[in-house]
Amino acid sequence: MASVSFRHVFKTYRSEKKPSVDDFNLEIADGEFLVLVGPSGCGKTTTLRMLSGLEDISDGEIYIGDRYINYVSPKDRDIAMVFQNYALYPNLTVYENMALGLKLRKTAKHEIDMRVKKAARILEITNYLDKKPGQLSGGQKQRVALGRAIVREPKVFLMDEPLSNLDAKLRAQTRAELIRLHRELGTTTVYVTHDQTEAMTMGTRIVVMKDGVIQQADTPQRIYRHPANLFVAGFIGSPAMNFIEGGIAESEGRMYFNNKRLRLRIPESFYPSLREAPSLRSVVLGIRPEHIVSDPAWLQHFDNKVSALIDIKELMGADTYLYLNVGETNLVARVDDAEDGFELKSAVEVGFQMEKAHFFDAATGANLSADSLRGQP
Repeated sequence: MASVSFRHVFKTYRSEKKPSVDDFNLEIADGEFLVLVGPSGCGKTTTLRMLSGLEDISDGEIYIGDRYINYVSPKDRDIAMVFQNYALYPNLTVYENMALGLKLRKTAKHEIDMRVKKAARILEITNYLDKKPGQLSGGQKQRVALGRAIVREPKVFLMDEPLSNLDAKLRAQTRAELIRLHRELGTTTVYVTHDQTEAMTMGTRIVVMKDGVIQQADTPQRIYRHPANLFVAGFIGSPAMNFIEGGIAESEGRMYFNNKRLRLRIPESFYPSLREAPSLRSVVLGIRPEHIVSDPAWLQHFDNKVSALIDIKELMGADTYLYLNVGETNLVARVDDAEDGFELKSAVEVGFQMEKAHFFDAATGANLSADSLRGQP
């Protein structure tokens, strides 16, 4: 196992003027499960490929442990990659697919046999060792691809959207298996995905990327609760955070968020950081669906209430999502399915848990809460 270090790494393709990866600085601890997440084209796979040696670096330095690897060939970097398309040889058995890399390294036969069977036990594919890939399901093929990586006993695992070809149920099951596998092996892992659910459930730390730039690097909990900017706030969370445009004004020592339909009192804990903001004339209020309350027993304790029209009701098992209209403002509220009386096109009173809200600069997207700025890269 080993740590990984990116130091001012850039990647610019000849056909592009703007870097695909722009001044990427990151320290990955030994044994960490780090997830690179972001929309398609944000640079996450390019970053992984530079670490693997499959992509040249335009500028900067990459280290695995204390070893400078910019010019080290992929086969000598002591890494193992798992791809989304499995990349198994159809004419070889599962055992032969898992053993091939070790055979090419001229590893002793007894060592190969021991490693393959150990990996097969961990992944519960011992019964498939004599089968060929064409006889396996998608989930079984992915386990074989993981086994092929495990037998190499690398310092670092690199995984490029390995679950994207699996159906929803199998994807959730394999996520749990990967978490268990990392806990058992403790190998440093860098995992790429565009799926924020995978990122939140698997990573000990998440790096959110946009346009080749790190937007925030932190634990899943802090990124969810304290997003650094509008992009992170909107990308992480399902359903996404509600955003409401408006401004902040102060009256008789109190601060309020205002727009044409809303006047919401802001808790005093926000005052110090908001008063340091360059401008409060144009801000975006962000609030997650679970912090919009409709239970009458709760509402009696709320100052910040508004009447909304129910446009869509989405049943999700234990939760119900209400898609609401407040004039031209659209909101999503997550409510307990035990609450009833939610009829389409009917009015409902909802309250805002403003102590859970975020305020973003409309021009820069930066989170104006001082607490939210902790943990940025």
